[in-house]
Formats: sequence, C-alpha cells, structure tokens
Amino acid sequence: MLDAAGRPDHAGFMINTTVLIAALIAQSPSVPRPNIVLVLADDLGCGDIRACNEGSRIPTPKMDLIAAEGVRCTDAHSASSVCTPSRYALLTGEYAWRTPLKQWVLGGGSPALIEAGTPTLPGVLQNAGYTTLGVGKWHLGLGEDDPVDWTKPFTSGPCTLGFDHWQGIPASLDMQPYVWMIDDRIEAQPTEPIEASSHRRQGGGGMWRGGHIAPGLTHAQILPRTIDVACQWIADHADDDAPFFLYVPLSAPHTPWLPSEDARGSSGAGWYGDFVVDVDQGIGRIDKALQAAGVADDTIFIITSDNGAHWPMHDVEGFGHLANGGFRGQKADIHEGGHRVPFIVRWPGRLGPGASTDTPFGLVDLMATLARGLKIELPPDASPDGRPVDFGGGADGGHAIVHHSGAGVFAIREGRWKLIEGLGSGGFTKPRRVEPEEGGLNVQLYDLQLDPSETCNIAAGHPEVVARLQRRLDEIRGDALD
Repeated sequence: MLDAAGRPDHAGFMINTTVLIAALIAQSPSVPRPNIVLVLADDLGCGDIRACNEGSRIPTPKMDLIAAEGVRCTDAHSASSVCTPSRYALLTGEYAWRTPLKQWVLGGGSPALIEAGTPTLPGVLQNAGYTTLGVGKWHLGLGEDDPVDWTKPFTSGPCTLGFDHWQGIPASLDMQPYVWMIDDRIEAQPTEPIEASSHRRQGGGGMWRGGHIAPGLTHAQILPRTIDVACQWIADHADDDAPFFLYVPLSAPHTPWLPSEDARGSSGAGWYGDFVVDVDQGIGRIDKALQAAGVADDTIFIITSDNGAHWPMHDVEGFGHLANGGFRGQKADIHEGGHRVPFIVRWPGRLGPGASTDTPFGLVDLMATLARGLKIELPPDASPDGRPVDFGGGADGGHAIVHHSGAGVFAIREGRWKLIEGLGSGGFTKPRRVEPEEGGLNVQLYDLQLDPSETCNIAAGHPEVVARLQRRLDEIRGDALD
C-alpha cells in the first residue's frame, strides 16, 4: 500500500501472525493434498493490482477479490529482474547464475537451460502423486540443438522436467519463431515470414521481432488461448483421484501490449494498463473454472510475477501510475522496482482472509516452502538456494535473499539491509553503471525499513554492515562465478 504522497506505506500493513506455513503444516497426512494453481504473470508490477496499491490506475477486480479472500506478501521478490533466470529459480529453487551456461535471457530457439536430472517443482510434485500441467510461456530453452530443430520432438523441455502435459510458447511473445508447443513438439512449423512490428510501447501496434510464424497463429490469440487451455484442464482433472498442479506462466502483460477490444480504454495507464485488465480478466476466468469444478476450496491459488514492470519514469509521469508501487526502478534494474513482485495466496479455510505479511520472501524459496507445508520430502539436491519461509513466525535472521539484475549486478538482502555491488541501476534505467568517485565506495547500502524507496545510499556511514553483507554475498556465491 502507498501513503498519501505515493510512497510505500509499510506502517499500514496488517501483519497476520499465523499466515502461510502454519496453515500448511497443519495439513494432516490423512487429508488429501490440495490442488495447486500457480499463475506467473510476465512483467506485472507490484503496484498494478489495486489490492496492493489503492492508487493503481488499473481496475483489477478479479485479483482484488482473490487477495481479499487470501493473503498478500508485500515483500516478495523474484530471483532476477529479468525473465529467464527468474523462471529458472522459481522452478528449481536454485539461482540461475550457478548454471554452467550462465545465460540471463534466452532466445526463442535457445537450447535447454535446466540440466537433465535437476529436481524441479513440477517433478517433486509429480513424484508426490500430483498430475502436473503447464500452459503459457516457457522461456527456459528446449533440447540440445542451438538453434532448436523445430522438426524434431524436444529431448529436453517441460515434459522431461516434471510436467505430464504442456502447451504454450517457447519464449517471450516478442521473440521469434512464433509457434505453439504441445508436449514435446510444436503444433505447426513456422513456415511463414513475419516482419518486425513498429516497436511502439504505447499507442498500439505491439512490439515484436521479425522472423517466422506458424500459419494461422497471431500474437493476440496467445493470452486467451492460454486461459482457455488452463480452464479446460481444470475441468478435465477436477474429479481425478490425484491432485493437480497447474502452472500458468502468462505471456502478458509483457510486450507486445495487445489489449482486447473490450479492454481498450478501460484503464488510466494506456495500452499497458488495458493489457493488465485482460490479465485480470483471464485470472478471473481461471478462478471461475475452479469454482465451477467445485475444487476452489481445495486449491492453493498463487498469483505472482517474474519481475517488475517495464515502466520507466516517463510512463510514471505521463500516466500518474506507479506500476512498481512507488519503489525505485523498473524491470531489469537491481533496485526494488526490478524484483519486488506481487504475491497473493488463497486457500479457503486455511489462509486469511484479507491478511498480509511483510516477511521477506524469494520466489526461489517457493519449492521448499510448499514441500515443507505439504509434508513432501525433497531430494537431497533439490532447492539448493531456497528454504521454507515461515510467514507467521517472522524472518529467519540467518536467511538472505540474493538479487540479480539484467546487466549482471548482484545485491543481497538480509533483514532491513540491502547491499548492491556497484553504482547505478544495473538495468534499463539510466545510468546503468556509475564510476565511483576517487576514494569512494563502489557499493550501495539501503535501510529498507527506513528508506524502502532507496533514496539515500548510506554505505559510507555503515562500513561494518557493508563488510558483513559483502562477506555473506561472497559466501553464498562461492566459486559460482569462476
């Protein structure tokens, strides 16, 4: 929530002292495990949802309702401020900068980033008896060929990493080739050329790269098709003896911004805001499908985002909309606006309703948190960087969250303190990098309890904190960057 001046109002948060883990741990082994629906929006900011920011210029009644019926985590973070490494950490419980490839954002035809045999969230749930389903944007590479050979089944991809079934697109909707995946192959070959769009963010026209597209496929149909498949799968599996895990990584509101005719003009934040309205309506349709199937009360429904909104200051000033909740920065940046994300959880009868928690939480912790709560034993090598977060018991003082920017800048968060290596944004906001003054420190230190908007670098006044956090960051990284 924001105060009257548009700044994050941490004093106004209602802290529920028995929120998520306490409810999950109460799950008796004799009670059937709940279904899990995880919606991962693409580039949705923590200030876009009105339940999280009363001043949002975007109407989001569907997500607002789910928040009112559940719990909001107001201090949740993606592992990276760009998409591929964020998704990697969510599904593996491991930071992507530990991978041999050390790639940050893959292309549409990149080989698989997740190595064979890596424990994944869907794999862990599959082994625990869940039917695992995924529909939407993958963006973690496919197979071993570089580029991908689209004429062959994928030897590595969603269905080799824990998903029983998968449909969706290989990468972002502005990255060619534009094709639809079904399990281990594509629906149709990308045989038709497509020119690059006009590269406009506002004013319509979308923004995508030129290349090749499958016959009959259009950019505008991807979001509604994703929602259609998700809703159908809920209906198909609602009466199964096994619970289901449904992962819905949306392609929106990432560019191209292509709001439906019904949504156009419905927000006060231009075409981006209108596209968020479509996202909200799609999430509402998923919720309606859960209700219609009679499984809403037996389902953990999670809504979050892979990173902050791509919403520079000229959009903030032009529309008066704080997509990133008044926090500093935007997508790709190392500051809070780059990686602080919305996180809403609903489990009727177990959580909330209408509660919030400010316990720091990383999406890299999700696998461990769900496993502990659902009494699922993780393999010894699973979730090496994640740990179960007790939202009700306060933050574990020994736990630190590592942030990573689009340009490879690291930061570490521990309690109230955040240390950033280097000066500048480390991402899209200029200046990306700043050379330190002669004799000056090349780090940023912020007390997020007193200065959540990161307005004052206090590194020079707290050398002991800087040294401690730098040691901790170095310990966590180990030799991962060698």
